[in-house]
Amino acid sequence: MARHAGAGRVAWIGLRPERLADLVAVEAAELGEAGLEGDHARKGKRALTLIQAEHLPVIVALAGIGEVTPEVLRRNVVVSGINLTALRNHPVRIGQALIEFTAPCAPCSRMEAALGAGGYNAMRGHGGWCARVLEPGRIGVGDSVARAGPRDGAT
Repeated sequence: MARHAGAGRVAWIGLRPERLADLVAVEAAELGEAGLEGDHARKGKRALTLIQAEHLPVIVALAGIGEVTPEVLRRNVVVSGINLTALRNHPVRIGQALIEFTAPCAPCSRMEAALGAGGYNAMRGHGGWCARVLEPGRIGVGDSVARAGPRDGAT
């Protein structure tokens, strides 16, 4: 259960300057206890939201649309190359930061408008994860995403 084929990678980072605003893609950002600097504050268990890149084609297929971009799905970070669900219940090193997943990130009602009829249900089970920040740090596109080990101060 602890083994993975390799580390994942940060594929995309997005910030919302205010509630309900469109996401703006960035190459890197500081992740503090309240979330990404420049993103509207959520704090606590929803300081960061992540989605797996491999789920985007599934959402496209289930929504019956041609494509979907990360901005539309309203998550802060897109991760590729590692199963995020398999990292649940373990600290996760993402770039210089340390996080832990707190709950599945359920789709919001805005997905019906963004993806069309059935968009909400297309994302169910594929909406990613909410996370809290255990150790602030900088994250950037291309950074490693992996289960934290004992050297990270985590078990």
